[in-house]
Amino acid sequence: MACTLKLIPMMREASTTFEKLDLDCGVALSPVEVAYETYGALNAEKTNAILVLHAFSGDAHAGGEGGWWENMIGPGKAFDTHQYFVICSNVLGGCRGTTGPSSINPETGCPWAMSFPAITIADMVRLQKMLIDQLGIARLLAVVGGSMGGMQALEWAVTYPEQVAAALPIAATARHSAQQIAFNEVGRQAIMADPDWNGGNYYGGKPPARGLAVARMVGHITYMSDQSMREKFGRRLRAPDQFEVESYLQYRGSKFVDRFDANSYLYITRAMDSFDLTQRGALPSLFEGIRTRFLVISFTSDWLYPSYQSLEIVSALRSRNCDVAYCNLTSHYGHDAFLVEVEEQTELLRGFLASTFREASRKA
Repeated sequence: MACTLKLIPMMREASTTFEKLDLDCGVALSPVEVAYETYGALNAEKTNAILVLHAFSGDAHAGGEGGWWENMIGPGKAFDTHQYFVICSNVLGGCRGTTGPSSINPETGCPWAMSFPAITIADMVRLQKMLIDQLGIARLLAVVGGSMGGMQALEWAVTYPEQVAAALPIAATARHSAQQIAFNEVGRQAIMADPDWNGGNYYGGKPPARGLAVARMVGHITYMSDQSMREKFGRRLRAPDQFEVESYLQYRGSKFVDRFDANSYLYITRAMDSFDLTQRGALPSLFEGIRTRFLVISFTSDWLYPSYQSLEIVSALRSRNCDVAYCNLTSHYGHDAFLVEVEEQTELLRGFLASTFREASRKA
């Protein structure tokens, strides 16, 4: 059946509240608010919906001015809002409109802080699934995300394969390595060592700004490659006693404090570290009989999520004769490449999404 598109590239900011969410830790979290944004319009057949999944420090504002993926979402871009209906929600545990540690616990009238229950990537996806169901979308055209967003895309494909036509994990992994866990632990310890953290009970007072800034500085080092740091900073001085790279890291750390919650940092990084698809069985067995199409993308200079981790996913998919394409793009931007390498990603995504949409429309 032919699919009729509504060519209306509009953006909408919204939120919705669910009565409860059952978490992997055994707690029923109630109520749960979700902040999300949509771009473009859902077609009559509801076959053109793409769920964009943000990375660790992202939020629902993916497209439009100031969006973390504004160079990829919009009219004529990789996620063409003349053709597709793009959705992005803030993850569970976040601090940008979705329920998290800074939200009010209805039983106490105070912020949850460290009494907030432990969360997982699967919990995040379960909440996203509730949102998609509420929007009346039976099957997503695609789920796509980089870094932690890629983990969510994999979780979607494994847990809800019949509701995902295509999955696009970018610069991601099926489980964290010891090194990736180690970097996150350094960030967590920096926050908890700040006297202002106060066991997580800093709301209404002075936040642990110094610890959170240091955590972000550590993160930024892992997002860049050695070559990109040489080209951007070298050994240039900004002041007689300060290297330019030092000034940059301090700036990024201070800006992060203005928009992110320290307790969300603790909860979300823990969720990333606990993510491990192989806990449910050997990776190839998880893709047995799956009909979801995959496009897996990695970057040559990404040492935080190196290409071998993407290849492990691709190998598992190919061992089960799944429909998978893989591209290891040349870049010197390190892990940040998925945010800044626009041209090559756009060409890959545009063609892959177009063919997926044609197939989905034929079956509709």
